[in-house]
Amino acid sequence: MGRVREFRSVCGMEELSALSQLSKAVLAEFLGTAILVLVGCGSCTIGWSEAYSPTVVQIALAFGVTVATVAQCIGGVSGGHINPAVTCAMMVTGRCSFLRSGLYIVGQCAGAVAGAALLNVLTPDAQRGDLGMTRVHPGMTPTQGLGVEFCITFVLVFTVFAACDESRLDVQGSIPLAIGLSITACHCFAIRYTGSSMNTARTFGPAVITGIWENHWVYWVGPILGGVTAGLLYQHIFACPPPEPENLERLKLQSLLKIREKELITDRTTCI
Repeated sequence: MGRVREFRSVCGMEELSALSQLSKAVLAEFLGTAILVLVGCGSCTIGWSEAYSPTVVQIALAFGVTVATVAQCIGGVSGGHINPAVTCAMMVTGRCSFLRSGLYIVGQCAGAVAGAALLNVLTPDAQRGDLGMTRVHPGMTPTQGLGVEFCITFVLVFTVFAACDESRLDVQGSIPLAIGLSITACHCFAIRYTGSSMNTARTFGPAVITGIWENHWVYWVGPILGGVTAGLLYQHIFACPPPEPENLERLKLQSLLKIREKELITDRTTCI
């Protein structure tokens, strides 16, 4: 009986009984990915003036801050994956059922297409360009591009797992911000190499609208392999063990004291 229940949980059959919540989560992934593509790829548009050209730092910040913002908004609804690589990593480590993962990926890809389509409509013809489409640098081989995408997605997903590790009571900062900064850092490194996709849906959306499919497989294989590798590595090697019972209450008390201290500071600031 226990094995049957476990099988139903892994496959996601039990989630069908809470269909409205699952639908809401898939819709959140759709909306979040659409926003990511609209804002992130929108920062890549060119030709607004002779003196203006988007910089690497500008694009990196646009993607990183957008991911942090979206994760903060929908994290409580769907987990804020907005990336098939993250979803696949969650699936292979048992944190997301097969059913939910499949629906998430469909929602993410559909949202990316919607975001790219909206960007295409809102942007003048002269500035539209290729809608921020990612490409492997002409001097690189597709295999090298795959390696770059593997590495940067590994960094992202490893950060996601580390920041969301519930056994780490030392994590006091903003989890969405930590994830967003990892994306910004990787963009600063990899934009010149592959366009720094690290997100299959982010590349899929503009590809559908522009019809540019050159080396598109790189942006499926690289990010998903990198994400799955990072998830499994963290889960089985680097995950923090649950705190000892005698230390758990002490750590919780320390966390509560820090939260209370922040509340007091906020109250004083408000009074000023």
